[in-house]
Amino acid sequence: MLILHKNNNINQFMEADAIIIGAGACGLMCAVQAGYLGKKVILLERNHKPGAKILISGGGRCNYTNQWATPEQFISANPHFVKSAFTQWTVDDTINFFETYGIIGKEKTLGQLFPESKNATAVVEIFTSLCAEMGQEIRCNADAKEIAIIEDGFKVTYHVGDKAKTIAAPKLIVTSGGLPIPKMGATDFALKFARQHHLNIIETAPALVPLTITGKDEAWYSELSGNTIFCEVSTDEISFEENILFTHWGLSGPAILQISSYWRRGSIINIDLLPNQQILAHIETERSSNGKTLLSTLLNRFYAKKFTEALGKFLPLTKTVADLSKIDLELINNTIHFFKVKPAGDKGYDKAEVMRGGIDTNEISSKTMECKKIPGLYFGGECVDVTGWLGGYNFQWAWASGFVIAQGI
Repeated sequence: MLILHKNNNINQFMEADAIIIGAGACGLMCAVQAGYLGKKVILLERNHKPGAKILISGGGRCNYTNQWATPEQFISANPHFVKSAFTQWTVDDTINFFETYGIIGKEKTLGQLFPESKNATAVVEIFTSLCAEMGQEIRCNADAKEIAIIEDGFKVTYHVGDKAKTIAAPKLIVTSGGLPIPKMGATDFALKFARQHHLNIIETAPALVPLTITGKDEAWYSELSGNTIFCEVSTDEISFEENILFTHWGLSGPAILQISSYWRRGSIINIDLLPNQQILAHIETERSSNGKTLLSTLLNRFYAKKFTEALGKFLPLTKTVADLSKIDLELINNTIHFFKVKPAGDKGYDKAEVMRGGIDTNEISSKTMECKKIPGLYFGGECVDVTGWLGGYNFQWAWASGFVIAQGI
């Protein structure tokens, strides 16, 4: 349907109620929810198909939400910002939405829900099918280049190959994501547009990203590549208990990805290599039963032999537990429970799952996601300064912000 508007006495044809730039999780949910309300939207997606990051998430299985999601699992300069969206669209709403269309969630661990018998493709197909049924148009290979703010709305210039095209609508929704995974089509389009209109940007950085180790300790980590250990990893403000993975360039695994969102360059991470237990208590128990047990033998009960051997760089593995001195015991306790790591950096946006920072939430209404300075403009999903933990939290934010925007357009 063509909606006729006037702009400076020139007829300006509006092709839809809203244009959505970015057919990712937030944009797709917004399109479907707008369709339920009888609103026509057109999505512009620069990739050759929608939902690119959905398709690769969770190893292709799509961890589409987390049963434990609350505002406390999100990082933002304004930690209260997400509360309104999560009140309007809850985890139960997400679960019910997907169940309605045949996807039943199965918890893998720590509240993470995956499709029980289907994969990420099925998640995307729900949205593409609903968009088709509702007449919501998804234009792929459509690379948005310029946005003009006109009297009655917004005009977007986009390229399909070498051909430039324009489209106009009263409302504009920017859900083009953040900077991670450039090979999947990630760009800084949303951030550039926001800066052009003097919207504040909270400093951005890779998040949920592996950390690198260089210098004198690099070889030690590299030699342990492939080994995993259940640990508690912490900074001064937060801790996570999950596996860490040693790699040839440093550290990865769920616990490291989680802590990376809080880590700042130059700071130290503490790793408890035996969480919820006390290594000195185990040594004391062993002393009372068999003082001739080697420290290496005791540690092999908790770690793979290769990791125990690697700890020989720091600990007297060939001593018996009976022969361990007070200084030895202090060294063992500090090494096992307070293992200090000072990462050199991270693996960057190529390996990051999400972006930290983004468009300042003070520029956006928490109730509608509408830009305060530019009426009719909305931002949602990853481009906003809201970053969730690993495990389905960022999808929950995408669905919720997409829903909220749809109510306002």
